[in-house]
This record gives sequence, C-alpha cells and structure tokens, in this order.
Amino acid sequence: MTLITGTYRVVGASPDGDSVRFYPHDPQAFRRAGITVKANRAGGVQLRLDAIDALETHYTPPHGSREWHQRGEFGRGTADALLHELGFTDVTRDARGTVTAATPTQTDGYILTRFADKYGRAVAMAFAGAAPSGATDGGPLFLDVDGLHRSVNHRLLAAGWVYPTFYSKLYVDLRADLAATTAAPRRAASGIWKLDATTSGFTVASRVQLTDDLVILPKLFRRLAEYLALDETGGVDLAGFGDFLAAGDDRLFTVPAGQATTLDTLVTVRTDRATGQEKVTLTVAPEHLVFLEG
Repeated sequence: MTLITGTYRVVGASPDGDSVRFYPHDPQAFRRAGITVKANRAGGVQLRLDAIDALETHYTPPHGSREWHQRGEFGRGTADALLHELGFTDVTRDARGTVTAATPTQTDGYILTRFADKYGRAVAMAFAGAAPSGATDGGPLFLDVDGLHRSVNHRLLAAGWVYPTFYSKLYVDLRADLAATTAAPRRAASGIWKLDATTSGFTVASRVQLTDDLVILPKLFRRLAEYLALDETGGVDLAGFGDFLAAGDDRLFTVPAGQATTLDTLVTVRTDRATGQEKVTLTVAPEHLVFLEG
C-alpha cells in the first residue's frame, strides 16, 4: 500500500465515524501514487475508512430532500470515538454537526491506501502519530495483521463502535482478521452489538423508529432510507422493499462459501405474525459479505 503522511483537521468539517479530512504533507502525494482523489483548495481530501461502516449521522438518499440519521448515541458516539483515537479533545459542534472547535486544531498521522472510491475519497487505513521508522512518505509499505491492529479502523471495530463492511479490494488476510475481531464485541454485547437487530430481524413501525431507535447495518439502513424516500406520503410500507433491493446493484460474494450474488437474495421481508408488519432480516452476518466496488 502507499504510505502518505499528513495531518487530520476537523474544524469546519463534519467528520462522522468512518470519514475524516486528511491533509498530506506532500500536495502531490496522491497524484504520484496514481490515486485520483477530490481535494479542497487547501489540499485536504476526504478519507473513507476501509473495512468499517459507522451508523449514519447525516445521509441524504439520492432523489431525497431530507437528511436521515441513525441512533444518535452510536452515530455521534462513533464520530467522537474516531476523533479521540486521532488525538482530538474538547470537540464542539454546531446544531448541524459541523466542528466549531477542537484541541488541538490538527493532529499528525498517516494513512495507507491504494485507491479512491467513485466519490473521490481515498479508501484508507488511518493511523495517529508518526509513521513507522524507516518508512518513506509516498512509498510502498506492506501492511500485515500486526500493523492493522494499530489502525483506527481496527480499534473502532474491536471496541464495538462500527460494523464490519468489506469490499473486494481489501486483502484477504486483513479481512479475515477483521472478521475475527468482530466476534469479541458481539459476544460481549459491546457498543452497537447490544442493540443490533440486523440478523435477528426488525420491523419498522415509523420513520422515527428507523432513525432514532433501531440499530442495524448502515448499508441496510441506507437502502431503507432510499426506499422510503420514494414514498411522499411518509409511510413505512415495506412490502416492496425486496423488489427495490432487486432493482439495485449491490453485488457481492459470501465468504467462505464464495457465492456470487446480490444483496436482495440475502434479505428477507416477511410478515410478522405477532404484529402484522413486514419484518426485515439480513440472513448472513455482515462479516461474511464482501461487496464489489461500485
């Protein structure tokens, strides 16, 4: 992977639990590495932290007009945990979640990356502090499992703040370790796993319940928000959600079975006999899914 050193800066931005602004010391670092990112005027790029997915703090569905969020204690809590891991304290935000002050105003760190996503965000393992001794800024660095454990990505997952969400470009040995890491916080019902309903199944009685109460895999939440945003009446009829997923393009394969499929085949929508409402269930644990990069 390519090692890039720089600083994390959060004042004036709205970092969530898996995305933060990074300013490389070398303004040409990404170009030299052949990675096409979108940078602001000061050279800052948005990172997408690889292999993890935090509950949404502000998500606007395509063709939607309003922002959706997930349960605040984990959405905002994970964002706070990320900034703490990066060395920030006394972080204050305004009503829209924009950071208005932090101590210090920037922290040193480095990332390991190979590519950017379709939105121009560098997909990265993020680290606080100085780069490994002897490593060259802008040069290649092999990331092994021990090194992975020093990443913010791994620490958030191990603490139960985030879900594992893997894409096909993630190296197999790193993915296997991250999948194994998920087991401990789930057994301990730590963080999100205390209330997670992704694989046990859930009904949605109202949109407020979806945004304020339920704790589910963010990718599934985003698809539900996109589906419900199409209903201008404000309803929560999920009878057509399966067909909506089938019309999408969430291609993936399962591990270790290696089945190539799409998300709709792994999500059931069935009427709950007790409530008469549609119950949504992801039938495969998140760490056994590997999505294809869009």
